[in-house]
Amino acid sequence: MDKYESIKLNKDFRFLYARGKNIVSRSIVIYVRKNKLQHCRLGITSGKKIGKAVQRNRARRIIRVAFRTLLPQLDGCYDCVIVARTRCVFASSAQVTKELRNCFIQAGILKDENNY
Repeated sequence: MDKYESIKLNKDFRFLYARGKNIVSRSIVIYVRKNKLQHCRLGITSGKKIGKAVQRNRARRIIRVAFRTLLPQLDGCYDCVIVARTRCVFASSAQVTKELRNCFIQAGILKDENNY
């Protein structure tokens, strides 16, 4: 399961905000819920508090890379919405990957938390 697609519809984002499990870290907030599809879906949001378009795009790019890194380790298919916080702009890709891994461990959606 190395494939994912983007969440683009507002109703899907709102559904995850309302019914998904949320985990907060220093630079990201994730909302996760298991889906019945054969692939994962990812939605990324970054508000204007983060900065201008360049900073918001950088934050989304870093989050996308972190998600792709952890995608093979996910246990099943999930819908994930990741919200970039202000510190995400100043964080490195490795830091965001580490935080995302910790959030996934808290959510209990990694295959084997002890090996990673």
